Amino acid sequence: MKQFVVNAINYDKKIVTTAIESGADYIIVPEEKLQEAKKLGRVKFITADKEGNLSENFVFVTINDKKDEEKAAKLAKSGKNVIVRTTDWTIIPLENLIAQSENIYAIVKNADEASIAVGILEKGVKGVVLETEDLNEIKRVASVIKETTEKVQMVKAKVTAIIPVGMGDRVAVDTTSLFKRGEGMLVGNSSAGMILVHAETEESPYVASRPFRVNAGAVHMYTRVPGGKTVYLCELEAGKEVMAYDTEGNGRAVVVGRAKIERRPMLLIEAEYEGKKLSAVLQNAETIRLVKGDGSLISVVDLKEGDEILGYVEEAGRHFGMKVEETILEK
Repeated sequence: MKQFVVNAINYDKKIVTTAIESGADYIIVPEEKLQEAKKLGRVKFITADKEGNLSENFVFVTINDKKDEEKAAKLAKSGKNVIVRTTDWTIIPLENLIAQSENIYAIVKNADEASIAVGILEKGVKGVVLETEDLNEIKRVASVIKETTEKVQMVKAKVTAIIPVGMGDRVAVDTTSLFKRGEGMLVGNSSAGMILVHAETEESPYVASRPFRVNAGAVHMYTRVPGGKTVYLCELEAGKEVMAYDTEGNGRAVVVGRAKIERRPMLLIEAEYEGKKLSAVLQNAETIRLVKGDGSLISVVDLKEGDEILGYVEEAGRHFGMKVEETILEK
């Protein structure tokens, strides 16, 4: 994830407080204001002395010409975190620097500039340093930098089997975010074929809604996390991130607040899309819902062979959660 730095060198309590509330990774403050700033919240501070020198291995470099660019590249290669200021905010110097080192931060004025900076040469800058007095702009830039998003292609798979498989250990994933109707998690016995399990946003005659929860299924299954990686459900714990997806395949990172593992009766759900198999072992309970091809919800207890459900397919092959090109067969 990219780093978000707010420059509060012209010290203002409101800017520092808003930066903390927006999830800034670092805040730049004058050396003499550090102790006061620390009382506002727990965050990493970069201090600036009267000569403009920064702590925490950071350094400012203003790019006016090729010589400045070469200086910035040399500092970045030496391990310094180089905060680049371009006189007219041109992309070319940043492209050249990013191609040579990962330790490049771009000064930006708004969310549009931040969005461009994190996409330069696809990998983007290591982070952005926001300079603004607009508190709302701090929040807008935070949403660009801190909210991990991704897009996957959802498919409509036809259910081929629903098989009770006895008791098993299942994971209910409680997050620090509220899911919207249509959102859930992708889970699967194989990373090559995953099924969208809907969050518990719906009221039930048997239990109240839990819109922060996805009853995700058996401990052994894969689920997706930021960066296109997967983890086993049993590896999720407080503080870790997991991806939430909607019916269009739009994904956002949410933080796990608690993962509850309990022994419950389980069902094996199998489906097929263009000859590719999707399968998941889910709790046998009315509150566990999948998403049908038309976007409506269906409980696993009402599911029938031939029903269309939403899922995701990819080429199989994972090594420690990262996608790799290799021959692998999972049954």
